[in-house]
Amino acid sequence: MPKILRIASIASEVAPFSKTGGLADVARSLPKAIHRLGHHVIVITPLYSRTINKTNYKLKEVFHNVKIEIGGQVVAVNYWQGYLMDGLPVYFVEQKDYFGASQKIYGAANDNARFYLFDVAALRLLELLEFKPNIIHCHDWQTGLIPQLLNSQFKKSSFLRGARTVFTIHNLVFQFGHNWWQTPAEKKDFGTRKLPNFNNPDLEYINFAKRAILQADIINTVSEQYREEIMTSHFGQDLYRILRNRVNRLFGIINGIDHFDYNPSNDDNLLIKYDWRSAVNGKKANKFYLQEKLGLQIDADTPLLCATSRITFQKGFSLIMEIMEWLLKWDLQIVVLGDGDNQYINKLKAWCKRYPKRLVLLSYKKNPQLESLIYAASDYLLLPSHHEPCGINQLIAMRYGCVPIVRNVGGLNDTVSNFNPRTNRGTGFMFNSFSNIALYTAIIRALENFRYSSSLAALVRRGMKTASSWKIPAQKYVNLYRRALR
Repeated sequence: MPKILRIASIASEVAPFSKTGGLADVARSLPKAIHRLGHHVIVITPLYSRTINKTNYKLKEVFHNVKIEIGGQVVAVNYWQGYLMDGLPVYFVEQKDYFGASQKIYGAANDNARFYLFDVAALRLLELLEFKPNIIHCHDWQTGLIPQLLNSQFKKSSFLRGARTVFTIHNLVFQFGHNWWQTPAEKKDFGTRKLPNFNNPDLEYINFAKRAILQADIINTVSEQYREEIMTSHFGQDLYRILRNRVNRLFGIINGIDHFDYNPSNDDNLLIKYDWRSAVNGKKANKFYLQEKLGLQIDADTPLLCATSRITFQKGFSLIMEIMEWLLKWDLQIVVLGDGDNQYINKLKAWCKRYPKRLVLLSYKKNPQLESLIYAASDYLLLPSHHEPCGINQLIAMRYGCVPIVRNVGGLNDTVSNFNPRTNRGTGFMFNSFSNIALYTAIIRALENFRYSSSLAALVRRGMKTASSWKIPAQKYVNLYRRALR
């Protein structure tokens, strides 16, 4: 087994080039961490031509008009190259009909066809580069056909023979380009038949995630708790049986965050930089700065809560909606940074009009640079998820001294410990039941704690000192790669 591994990391979104959620952060930070361990890593992702500026990112074309054979059709693609960091190239698959028709990354009627093309094009790129990977790391459903393609269309490839696949489940709810629960029974994909032709409408019913689970050499989730949860009928999204059948190949590794990218001591988006030693004064200065910037009353003694996730049911916004009227009666401020479901966004906009000095709603797409400032300024993060494979927001929040209020589920269970005022231990405020009363009680606990500045300061410091970098998870992934190669 080679000491230095050759790894191709393949993902549908990679920050800073494209991002809708935590997948993009992982697809950027994990390859960088593994590269720092001395391994040879390349990254492959689509080139969304309406959102990725080639000039700004200094991309150069490396292969032009390459004919891709896919499901009885031929599609031409181009390949571009950029860098995540010195020595770590990222390659882009350009096909404007499939990855340039909309500014949205997902949500097209032919999403399965789009990412089927991407999977074939990614493997063809490895051949063109003459890159013989030991490991092909497939991130989430969009790359889920790669294990099957290696065993079929690319079975005789001299460059890909011997490559092992690791399939990472970032969120099992998303299994292919459409909602799995809305698939007609007669169209359900059992994962064993041959792939339809590229122009066959039945392609849109192919379950990419199921096929990856059935054929990948190793499967992992992004937290240990989520690994256990998805083998139950409650969290298993109709795939728990096949996951149980592959339990010996199923592992859990908690996500980390890049401590170079998320660091309040050198973050230029902050007014005042700080570390855990100077957090009290540093956070106060940034709180004043954000309050003034957003037209809120400037007051250190007013609790400031933030929500920075996608505005969706999964992230607990149904609960937040149910208690928002109660919260806005309190002397507090809430900043919501995100995009998502209009049913929640429209309600938030209405409340913003009624309570302009207490609630602010900002689009993440329009204000990504404000994210770290919001963490630095805020006292508490709201992340009451219905289910949470890992969660990145709470890790970044704690790095900036923003105390998480979270539900005890999935990766939130693995990364946050419940505060106990008697022992003065814990890093956040947790609740168990997915109910508005349980969330509201956790928030009241946090607001009560806010009255005791020394206790809150200690809570902030513990969160900031929590080890959440990619160093340990990256080594665990390398160990997982080696297991796949045995």
